[in-house]
Amino acid sequence: MNNHSYEKRGDRMKRQFKLKHLTCSGCAEAIQRDLKGTDDITNVSFNFATGELTLDLNAPIENLFAKVQKIVHSHEEEVEIIEKDDKRVEFVFLLEGLTCAGCTEKIMTALRRDEDYDNVSYQFATGELKLETSIKSNLRSRLQTLIDGYEDGVTVVPSSRNIIQTQALTVKKKTLFEFSRKQRVTIGAVGFIIGILSQSYLTGIEIYAKALMVFAYLVVGYPVIRKAFKNIGKGQWFDENFLMTIATAGAFILGELPEAVGVMLFYEIGELFQDKAVNQSRGAIKSLLAIRPDRAHLMIENEERDIAPELLNEEDLIVVKPGERVPVDGVIENGAAYIDTSALTGESVPVYKAVGETLFSGFLVQDSVLTLRVKKVFSESTASKIIDLVQNATASKATTEQFITKFARIYTPAVVVSAAMIALIVPLFTGFDFSMWIYRALIFLVISCPCALVVSIPLSYFGGLGAASKHGILIKGGNYLEALSGLSHIVFDKTGTLTKGEFKVTKVETLNGFTEEEVLEYAAVAEIHSTHPIAKAIVEAHGKRVDKLKDYKELSGKGIVASDEALEVVAGKRTFVAEYLTDTMDIHESNLTEVYIAVNKKLIGILSISDSLKEGSKQLIESLTEKGISVSMLTGDKEEVAGMVAEELGIANYYSGLMPEDKLKHLVEIIDIENGHTAFVGDGINDAPVLARADIGVAMGGLGSEAAIEAADVVLMNDDIERIIDAIAIAKRTRTIVYQNIFFALGVKVAFLVMGVAGLSGMWEAVFADVGVALLAVLNASRVMKFKK
Repeated sequence: MNNHSYEKRGDRMKRQFKLKHLTCSGCAEAIQRDLKGTDDITNVSFNFATGELTLDLNAPIENLFAKVQKIVHSHEEEVEIIEKDDKRVEFVFLLEGLTCAGCTEKIMTALRRDEDYDNVSYQFATGELKLETSIKSNLRSRLQTLIDGYEDGVTVVPSSRNIIQTQALTVKKKTLFEFSRKQRVTIGAVGFIIGILSQSYLTGIEIYAKALMVFAYLVVGYPVIRKAFKNIGKGQWFDENFLMTIATAGAFILGELPEAVGVMLFYEIGELFQDKAVNQSRGAIKSLLAIRPDRAHLMIENEERDIAPELLNEEDLIVVKPGERVPVDGVIENGAAYIDTSALTGESVPVYKAVGETLFSGFLVQDSVLTLRVKKVFSESTASKIIDLVQNATASKATTEQFITKFARIYTPAVVVSAAMIALIVPLFTGFDFSMWIYRALIFLVISCPCALVVSIPLSYFGGLGAASKHGILIKGGNYLEALSGLSHIVFDKTGTLTKGEFKVTKVETLNGFTEEEVLEYAAVAEIHSTHPIAKAIVEAHGKRVDKLKDYKELSGKGIVASDEALEVVAGKRTFVAEYLTDTMDIHESNLTEVYIAVNKKLIGILSISDSLKEGSKQLIESLTEKGISVSMLTGDKEEVAGMVAEELGIANYYSGLMPEDKLKHLVEIIDIENGHTAFVGDGINDAPVLARADIGVAMGGLGSEAAIEAADVVLMNDDIERIIDAIAIAKRTRTIVYQNIFFALGVKVAFLVMGVAGLSGMWEAVFADVGVALLAVLNASRVMKFKK
């Protein structure tokens, strides 16, 4: 019996196939008719528009694929049959050697048009292709064939989402001209120089000098010319290879042989340096994501075995040695060591960790062997989630990126049309000869590629995301990075954000004959169900084990009710607890945060809770104010407490006594008033609706907090609130470099276009305006990664 999975549909099973290239409706009817006559196939349906064939089966059929193939090919031999799963699976590949932005756009367009692939995305900064498909067999070879049709020299390599991989070694048989770009440039340069010198200083061998330069041209330009003709066959005229071929061929026809060879040579030299610059930028970005090892040391019966981190299970024992990164989240069972947390938190000072403390994957053990108990499998561990978040960040493109993508589609055709008009129309009205204007039109063609923008702008944004990650700040996309650069207002939650959120029970007031110990015990019985920081403080203040009651209900921002058959404990705000009392509450409120405790509808005590300002809060507010960014504070705490905190921090605009829904309402009002972008900063606990509604949601202390990482647009991995200033600085630096590249690239290109028409520049200058500018833009983009406080 075959091993295919079947999906149950009632008492039947379903199998799906894709019939590609089936365009004959009569044949489709005949195929359905023959399939219906097959035993155990109860129903056959074929969607002619999508080419999807669905079979309902009474029982599994052995060799079903072969039987379907035989019936289909008996009617249409050219039809390609692909077995599908109902669930599409995500695959990730590295496209090694793909550094051409124009080719990338064409490959992505082809993949997105193919109905076999969904959610296709490519990160130029990392060379990573991600797509969803139901195709399981020969997927890599299918992708390789498709990509080869657009760009030679690209290798499709499977990725395990670990972006740092050993480069795949591909051995290809080289023909006469299929050397590496570096080899071709070297051979071409030697031939060009000898040809020029021979033509200038030796007489009687001009024909040999010209032949040598033609040879140099073919060696250097052969891949460009071949790609050009290959793309012409696909109807792709506005291609950099085609335009460079036309420009240099035109120079040949006009008798400018040295210039034709020189332009092609320097174009390839520029591409060589651009490839190197792009790869260096990618390498710098990739190095930030090298936070997981390729192996883990698993302990089995006191024996150490090396396995892939993906194979570890919860409660496994692993050993981490000095100089190694922690592969998965775990708790130290034996040993103690200084830990470098900088890859995740940006903190350069190592911290000391001992038995019982948690280590997150990606941490680096410095000086001692540790034994860890695995608490999360690899896919759920911190490093895996961070890598996934950073790698997926480029899917959310900034407005500027989207504009450049649209602009690039218009720019090249517009320049080519202008070149055609210069070559064919202008001479008719100026009385000049056609050869001069054709030459000037060829200059237009050389400058027609927008690579400087298409390559450098995404690299700038990804570099900004990488620089932020290096400082313990995870930003989920270029759109949020761009929004941070235009921030006009920040709204802060109070507890756990501006204050430490490390609450302590400072006073226990007893009522109705209960002791302090009893009040704390009942309070812990209720609060043990909650994850709120105040609840944790109460449980710690009791300090003893308590049993959870069977039923409990927590109302966010109000309190909690825990009960079983004979006991009901209510803990929370004064107004909330009052609803559960038989008698009216006649207690004077203080200026402190208080938790009221009631048992079986009787008030038994009041806990006073204190908190303190977080280090750096006051400096942050002052710094934001100096930068012209407005600040507000929202809190569920009472007016007296909120007022004291706001006064100490210098926050004029604050709102107190708020339920979560009230915070959302006030945030919306602030957003409506503000002209720029508004951010909300919280600790990720009970903040999800507000974080989601803000233009930018910022969560504090994301390390180890899945809720914060999921809910926010920006995650500060540690609890250092001043990292917000770093995030804004990185965003503004990124924006500055993006604008520099846009104005520089367009300015130079426009200047040389005008100079070319005026006859003030030749093809040599045009090559600089194309490849040289792209190289400088890429190098400028790489500066984003070098951000320092």
